[in-house]
Amino acid sequence: MNYWMASAGGLLLLTAYVHVFMGGPEIHDVIQASALDPGVRGVAAVIWHAITAILLVYAVVCASLAKSPNRGLALHIIAVQICFAALFVFYGLTLLGNLSVMPQWIIFLTIPAVMAMGLRSEKAQRRANVIPT
Repeated sequence: MNYWMASAGGLLLLTAYVHVFMGGPEIHDVIQASALDPGVRGVAAVIWHAITAILLVYAVVCASLAKSPNRGLALHIIAVQICFAALFVFYGLTLLGNLSVMPQWIIFLTIPAVMAMGLRSEKAQRRANVIPT
């Protein structure tokens, strides 16, 4: 059992919870109640729920990676989360002038770091199990 990957799955599940129950009322509900064009509200709703789905799927996949390692899949999830973090940093700095208004970049860098530790742990485990010929 790779406890690093299991922990990453738990963090992703927590992130999904915060996204839905804290971000939903603060962001999604406000957008949906606004006078924005219905097409814009529709796209915003799709994007909001797509992120929810991604977070939940990644949580399940990380839990699976805890028992069934797949380096390529783990690297994919790490890359997507680093991209999410970069978006929060970029728009935080360029639109808002600081990183504190949208601190989501912190969790989107923390989870890949935890996953990287899981990959490192798997590599060490493979080395320990190799018998020289």
